[in-house]
Amino acid sequence: MFSSYSFFQLFFTKSKWVSLLLTALLTALASEIKVTPFNGEAFRFGLGSITFFLIILIHPPASLVRTGIFTGLFVVCFRILADIMVEPEQFLASIKHHLPAFLFYFLFGLGLSIIKIEKYKTFPLLLGSFAAGIEFIGNGAEHIVRSLFLNHANLGFQELALLFGVALLRSYFVVGIYSSITVSEQKRRMQEMLEVGSELYSETLYLQKSLNHIEQITASSHELYRKLKKSNQVELSVQALLIAQEIHEVKKDSQRILSGLSKITIQKGNDDLFLSDVLGFVVSANEKYSGMLGKKIFFNLKMTTDFLTHQQIQLLALLNNLTANAVEAISEKGKIDIEINEESEEYISFIIKDSGSGIHEKDLSIIFEPGYTTKFNDHGVAATGIGLSHVDEIVHTLHGQIKVESQTEEGTTFRILLPAENIRKR
Repeated sequence: MFSSYSFFQLFFTKSKWVSLLLTALLTALASEIKVTPFNGEAFRFGLGSITFFLIILIHPPASLVRTGIFTGLFVVCFRILADIMVEPEQFLASIKHHLPAFLFYFLFGLGLSIIKIEKYKTFPLLLGSFAAGIEFIGNGAEHIVRSLFLNHANLGFQELALLFGVALLRSYFVVGIYSSITVSEQKRRMQEMLEVGSELYSETLYLQKSLNHIEQITASSHELYRKLKKSNQVELSVQALLIAQEIHEVKKDSQRILSGLSKITIQKGNDDLFLSDVLGFVVSANEKYSGMLGKKIFFNLKMTTDFLTHQQIQLLALLNNLTANAVEAISEKGKIDIEINEESEEYISFIIKDSGSGIHEKDLSIIFEPGYTTKFNDHGVAATGIGLSHVDEIVHTLHGQIKVESQTEEGTTFRILLPAENIRKR
C-alpha cells in the first residue's frame, strides 16, 4: 500500500538541492494566488506562506534558515521575471516592489528554526500559535521595508489586527491539513500492522496445534523405544530412539519460532482499538480484495454496540478470514452483511452473511477441519484449507461458539457468539 503522503516524501527526498528547488518553485507558484487587502498597497496575502509551511511540516529540510533564504530569493526573482516579461522598463520598480518578500521567507524560516518546530508537531495548538506569531512578525517586517522603499504609510491598528487575524487563519489552516494527513497516515500504518499481526496470529495457532501433535508423536516414539528395548530388539530400539530425538529437535525449533511469533503479535497488538475500528479495517481490506478480483460487492454493516477491545489481533484474524471467504464465494457481484450485536451483558454476536454459491450440506460438518477447501488455483492445485480451521481455533481460544448455515446458490451465514468479558477491555 503506497499513500500520497509516502509519494510526497519520496518525491522530496531525491536530493537536498532538488528538494530546495521544489520547495521554492511550489511556494513561488502558490504565492501568485493572492488577495490584496489594503487599498493602494503592493502587500499581498497569498498561498505562498501556506505552501511553504506545509512543505516544511511534511518534509523537514536539513536547514530551515537556508530553505527560507533560498525560497525568499527564488520568489523575488520569480516575481521580478514575471513583471519584466510584461513591462521590461519597470525592472527597478519591480525590484523595489518584490524585494521585501525575501524578508518574510527568511524570517519565517529563521523563526521556525529558533522554536525547533519538530518538538511541537504533536501539539497542534502550540504549533499553530507559534507559526502565527512568526508569520505576523515576518509580514510586519516585510511591510515596514516595503514602506521605506515605496514611501507608503505605516499600518494602523485595524490593518495590524487584520494582519494578525490572517496569520492565525493561515497557520491553523496548515496545521489542520498536516494533522489530518498524519492521522490518516498513522491509521494506514496501524491497519497494515494489524493485518500482518492477524496473519501471524493465525499462523501461531496453526503452529501451536502442530506442536501438540509433535508432543504426542515424541511421546509415542519414546514409548516405542522403551518397548523395543525391553523386548531386546536392540537395533530397532536404537532407530526408535533416534526418531524420538529428531522429533524432539523439531519440537524445540518450533517452540522457538512460536515464541518469536507470539512476541511479534503481542507487540503489534498492544494498542487497544474500538470494535468499530477493527470492523473498518476488515471492510476496507476486503473492498480492495474484491476490487482486485474484479468483483462488485456491496458491504452492508450494522453495529448496535461498540467498545474498546484488547483482542484486536484475534478479532481481525477471525473477521477477515470469514469476510475474505465470503468475497471468494461470490462469483461476480453480490452482497456481504456484517452485523455485530450485544446479545446480552455476557455475549457479543458476530454475523457474516454472503450471497455467494453456498456450501453443500454434506460438507457442513467438516468445513472447520484442517485441509478442507473448495478453492483451487489456475493449475488445479488446492489451497491449504486452514483458514476456517484458524477461525474455529480463534473462537475456541476466546471461549466462544460458531455456527454455520448454508444452502447452495443461496449463500452462507456464519454466526459467532463470544463472551463479552473476553473481548471487551475492562
